[in-house]
Amino acid sequence: MTAPARPTDTVASQTSGNSAAPRSPQLYQASLANALAAAHIADQLRGQNIAVLDLTAITSIVDFFIIATGTSSRQMHAIADEVNRKLKHEDGNRRVSIEGYRTEGNWILVDYGDVVLHVFTPEGRQLYNLEQLWADAPRIDWKSLTADFSTFRISTELSSPASRCRAGSLTST
Repeated sequence: MTAPARPTDTVASQTSGNSAAPRSPQLYQASLANALAAAHIADQLRGQNIAVLDLTAITSIVDFFIIATGTSSRQMHAIADEVNRKLKHEDGNRRVSIEGYRTEGNWILVDYGDVVLHVFTPEGRQLYNLEQLWADAPRIDWKSLTADFSTFRISTELSSPASRCRAGSLTST
């Protein structure tokens, strides 16, 4: 009996073995929460065909890709701006890089290290076809997880030392 053939035209198939570094459950949950927040924002701003790809088993470079399609340059910029406001300014994540924002191109890429947001024009998404390129990556059902993670983030924030200090329940010893 032979093993099922793996796709040969994907990025994952071109790496040797499992190159992903192990992640702690806390880091994975934080990355997933960031990815879900980005997907939710893209959805709220009427991004189309939003996909969240879990790359943790494939590569150690990034945990999640969020891929969305914008119908205009203005919409693409609005999605990138709002995700940046949430992840960088509100949640304190460091933005590593942003590409395609100042051009009239068909792709805006915003890299937060663990999460990378890709906002395409319809033509750009079809041309680059990241879902096929990373076909080995499982898709996350972000719509069903978004509600669960808002509860997770609230409970995590309430249990953090900083929030207990703000609430006045942390005393110095």
